[in-house]
Amino acid sequence: MGREFRIRHAVAGDVPVLLELIRGLAEYERVLDHLSATEEGLQMHLFGAQPVAEAVLAEEGASAVGFAVFFQSFSTFLGRPGLYLEDLFVRPGHRGRGYGKALMVFVARLARARGCGRLEWSVLDWNTPARDFYLTLGAQPLEEWIGQRMTGEAIARLAGQRLPGEEP
Repeated sequence: MGREFRIRHAVAGDVPVLLELIRGLAEYERVLDHLSATEEGLQMHLFGAQPVAEAVLAEEGASAVGFAVFFQSFSTFLGRPGLYLEDLFVRPGHRGRGYGKALMVFVARLARARGCGRLEWSVLDWNTPARDFYLTLGAQPLEEWIGQRMTGEAIARLAGQRLPGEEP
């Protein structure tokens, strides 16, 4: 890490660089064709009247070298809040210098300060470097859990079903 390194909470003016970093993540994860995030959407959902997630930037000097996006979750078993790390990304040319670990430390400190009982995230099964990295931090893979996802038409179809006793 350079001596001008810092991590800070993103602000509304950072939306263009956040979208650039998100695009870099989508390229790395081989899903660029699925990327539909826009500056307007990020502005509304991260910095609007009712933010649903937070973002932090890792910077070296004036350049953003990585980011993390996370949101509050809740564990019914613990009866406490948690943080869910949606994405963590470090630009390829800056990997192996401690930026990813610094982002994880920053988010873990937020989780601790907020009284969170868990810090959780998912990692792609083919992303061996990330999986190995998380193990070095003390993370434990949740082998018994299988991620589930519903999007677009599936959400609409389910939401459109009638509940028992509901009028047509």
